[in-house]
Amino acid sequence: MTQPETPEPRKRRLLILDDEPIVVKRLKPAFQKAGYDVEAFTDSQEALAAFENNPADIVITDLKMEGLDGIAFLDRVKAVSPDVGVIVITGFATLETAKESFHKGAFDFVAKPFKLADILDVVGRLEARQGTRRHAF
Repeated sequence: MTQPETPEPRKRRLLILDDEPIVVKRLKPAFQKAGYDVEAFTDSQEALAAFENNPADIVITDLKMEGLDGIAFLDRVKAVSPDVGVIVITGFATLETAKESFHKGAFDFVAKPFKLADILDVVGRLEARQGTRRHAF
């Protein structure tokens, strides 16, 4: 007698937004290799449309971009999905931008340049917190 197949657990969905193609090119394969279902964008309007159509579990967004900047993007994704975990990355880190990011609901604020291990660690901590939150109810 064969065991019924159990479905594979759903991969965590991750959206990466950065107007620097090299950042997206570097992060996407690293997170795919770590087991995430990754969508990556260099245009904030395209990223927002994709998120509104199918919200991700975790968002990594750059702060300074043309058009919709990272803070505005953070506001919009939180309006669509209040529980989404958002990590803000920037090459222009200041105390004020960090405070504003946390005030708007970002989980963490990471200054560029960063090591892949560092951003993977931040996402791991975010998942641990989301997992704790789910089990708390």
